[in-house]
Amino acid sequence: MRAFSYGGGWQSTAALVLAAQGHIDFRTFLFANVGDDSEHPATLAYIRDHAAPYAAAHGIDLRELRRIRRDGTTETLYGRLMREGSRSIPIPVRMSNGAPGTRSCTADFKIRVIGRWLKAHGASPENPATIAIGISLDEIHRANTRRHEPYERIAYPLLDLRIRRTDCPRIIRSAGLPVPPKSSCWFCPFHRLSTWQNMRRDQPGLFTKACHLEATINKRRHALGKDPVYLTRYNAPLVDVTPEADTLPFEQDDGTCDTGWCFT
Repeated sequence: MRAFSYGGGWQSTAALVLAAQGHIDFRTFLFANVGDDSEHPATLAYIRDHAAPYAAAHGIDLRELRRIRRDGTTETLYGRLMREGSRSIPIPVRMSNGAPGTRSCTADFKIRVIGRWLKAHGASPENPATIAIGISLDEIHRANTRRHEPYERIAYPLLDLRIRRTDCPRIIRSAGLPVPPKSSCWFCPFHRLSTWQNMRRDQPGLFTKACHLEATINKRRHALGKDPVYLTRYNAPLVDVTPEADTLPFEQDDGTCDTGWCFT
C-alpha cells in the first residue's frame, strides 16, 4: 500500500500534480481534516473546488479522513479546545515565559487518523504501508525516517526529485491549477504575526473568533490558578499585539511544525 499525506498546501498539491503526470508512484492521497471548524476555510475551499476535481479527473483517490471517537462521533480540534470544562490545550500555544507549550494536535488529528486508515486497509508490521510526506529539499532538516509506526514506512518523494518549495507553484500552474493558500488551522500558534495581521484586515470575523478562543483558554487557566498562554510569542493577547495598519518590520518565522505533516 502506498499513500500520500495530503495537507492542501504547496508541496502536497505539487505532489498531486506529479502523481497525475506519472512522476511519482502514488495514486492514493489522504487528507486528514482536523475539522471543518478548524482547518482554514481557504484550504477547505481549495480542496473542494480544485484539488478534488483534479484528482478525480486523473484517477487519483483523494480521500478525506476525520478523527472518529469510540462512540462513532466525529471530534474536531476546535471542538476539543472549546469543549466545556476541557483542560486540554493540544495546540502549541506560547507560555507566559515565551516558551512553546507541548502539543498533540498533529499526532491526534493527522498522524493517528491516517494510521488508523492504513491499518484498516491492511497495513501491519509484517506488511507496512508506504506513507509519503511533502517535505521539500529546502526543508530537508524536517525529514526523519525514524519517526514512524511499525505498520508504516515514511517516504519523501519531493526530496528524491530535489524539488524545493519555490518550485511548487510552477508545477501546480503547469497543470492549470491555481496555487493554494498556505495550509494550516486558522488558529495555529505557528502563524507569523503578519498572517494574523492579514486575517484581522481581510477576515475580521475569523480573527475575532481566534481572539475569543485565546480568551476562553485563559479564562479556564485563570480559574485553575495557572498563568495565561497566548497564540503568539509576544506574551500578550492576540488583539493587543496584532497591528491593524501595515507597520510590521521584517519578521522571521515564529516557527513551523517540524514533522512535515502540517503546512504542506
